[in-house]
Amino acid sequence: MSLQTAGIHHITAFAGNPQANVDFYAGVLGLRMVKKTINFDAPEVYHLYFGNEQGSPGTIITFFPSPGSPKGRIGGGQVGVTSYVVPKGALPFWENRLASFGIETTRTTRFSEEYLQFKDNEGLGLEIVEREKGAPSSWSFDGITAGQAIKGFGGAILFSTNYAQTMHALEHILGFAKAAENGEYARFQSTGDIGNVVDVPLANMNWGVGGAGTVHHIAWRAQDFAQHEEWRNTVESSGYHPTPVIDRQYFNAIYFREAGGILFEIATDPPGFANDEPAESLGQKLMLPNWFEPHRDQIEANLYPIEVRVVAPSKQ
Repeated sequence: MSLQTAGIHHITAFAGNPQANVDFYAGVLGLRMVKKTINFDAPEVYHLYFGNEQGSPGTIITFFPSPGSPKGRIGGGQVGVTSYVVPKGALPFWENRLASFGIETTRTTRFSEEYLQFKDNEGLGLEIVEREKGAPSSWSFDGITAGQAIKGFGGAILFSTNYAQTMHALEHILGFAKAAENGEYARFQSTGDIGNVVDVPLANMNWGVGGAGTVHHIAWRAQDFAQHEEWRNTVESSGYHPTPVIDRQYFNAIYFREAGGILFEIATDPPGFANDEPAESLGQKLMLPNWFEPHRDQIEANLYPIEVRVVAPSKQ
């Protein structure tokens, strides 16, 4: 295995109400909305990106929020749980903060690590774990300090319809190393400091149904454009059918569905989210690719107004 991904690049999910989506990920979790754009394949729908201050690979969760979207069902062929990593000692802060917004949490242990599990406003499965690795956040919102703030992804739990084949893809295509197995899960680890731990339940899952509250795809990191071409060749020579390279403005992408049913993307680290707007004002303006600029007025008129705002805690 010559190619090894550093880990997760981004995770993309479906949502309903766009403002509720912003309120949860920016207002409650304190992430920065680093890009406000549209689904290039459906310009009447937002594509919103939330992450650290720079929108670094390994920190970005993205959404296609569309009012009235039908609810999905989490299951096989999806990311079942998205993990976020915070500094050591920060879990009690998040337990209290989430409780203040009326969000139920559960503490659970997996491979000797304690996780705080909860769901977002659409029912998307999330969890927070403490780890030393990963640079502290330099983005502060609503009084969340660097010692408490989310650093980025801790990893993910992959729900597979064929877990043996999904594990094979992680090891033999993406270059993850199998780190542990406990009878319920197998754990795989990549070379990065964040987004580097992937757990796979050792049971085949029934198919999920896409819709609000479910993940559409998980993207893995390619360090540059040249390596991205190598990744495409590797995927194809492994018997899969990757898409052509697609320019997504902020990264190049290829997609393929692994044999356990999960849609995988491989995305380049460059050029990043300051590709079309200043780093200090990321996420403030609706950014459109050149081919949609002539239709800006029509596109903006069809989109639900949104803003990043401090969200008041629930009354207890």
